[in-house]
Amino acid sequence: MYLMYLDFFQLNEFPFNVTPDPRFLFFSERHREAYESLLYGIEHRKGFIVLTGEVGCGKTTICRSVLNNLPGTTHSALILNPSLTTAQLVRAILIDLGLDPKGRDKLVHIAQLNRFLLNCLEKGENITVIIDESQNLAPELMEQVRMLSNMETDQHKLMQIILAGQPELKERLRQPDLRQLRQRIMVHCDLAPLLEMETALYIQHRLNVAGANNRITFNTDAVRQVHERAQGIPRQINTLCDRALLAAYIRRDQQITTADIQNAINELASII
Repeated sequence: MYLMYLDFFQLNEFPFNVTPDPRFLFFSERHREAYESLLYGIEHRKGFIVLTGEVGCGKTTICRSVLNNLPGTTHSALILNPSLTTAQLVRAILIDLGLDPKGRDKLVHIAQLNRFLLNCLEKGENITVIIDESQNLAPELMEQVRMLSNMETDQHKLMQIILAGQPELKERLRQPDLRQLRQRIMVHCDLAPLLEMETALYIQHRLNVAGANNRITFNTDAVRQVHERAQGIPRQINTLCDRALLAAYIRRDQQITTADIQNAINELASII
């Protein structure tokens, strides 16, 4: 049925998937600010950068978009699973940077990473490491991250570390035992949910990226209903709109109404 609704709406792909596809990134004022701040922090070697926001606000999508738009002289690593040991974290960074970890000793791996960073600095290259879901980092991992940030020269930070996480990350960073790490944070971005007007623009943006060319419309009351139920959270907006499109397809209508949204809300009552 889902494939048939693509044909009916003449879409090239599903507009409301919940995967963090940078092609669908919608720039609200706060998303644009976060995106530009991350690029600024990386380009100007600010060392520690923090990105926080509620679940489903678009942190991972922004991070992936930033990675896609870094210059060729910037090497990058993206750590999606923070449930690692300190040795595994260093090893994962090496592997994601395209290096072959030598042996199993963490100190050897740190020395290998340091040599790579210094070599990149000599060539005018930069390195950024993004750690997603950072609110789940164990205390020993937080300390390891802080130690990695000590890799620097008198003039330059050798590696830019972005900690992306839910609001709990801000609480973690306020703890007294993390004050040394907190004092190193030079850029902090906090994503907020979309406003109602932004929700309307967000929906239309995703539809048009998927090939709708303004053929599909959500009436004003439907948008308001989506916004109120999803509370401006992009991931929840996607979930509601995807089900609402299916309801409109069943009616063979390209305008999504409040009835379609209500049907979606009823079906997803146990989820959102």
